[in-house]
Amino acid sequence: MKVKLEVDCTPAEARAFLGLPDVESLNDHLVTEMKRRMDENITAMQPDELMKTWTSFGLQAQDQFRKLMEAAVKP
Repeated sequence: MKVKLEVDCTPAEARAFLGLPDVESLNDHLVTEMKRRMDENITAMQPDELMKTWTSFGLQAQDQFRKLMEAAVKP
């Protein structure tokens, strides 16, 4: 036996029906805060700054991996 139930409601109606809390104000606050932080740190998102960060991390990671492999093969 197969039963199919289709409910047509908004997310707010579904939350209220299931007894879940309304987190819309919290979500709005978090989105606003993230926008503010992104605006403050927009210079860090410049392509040349990103490449400097990624390159330095990449070289450090490669060096650490090499040292790990060298330590693993030593008796």
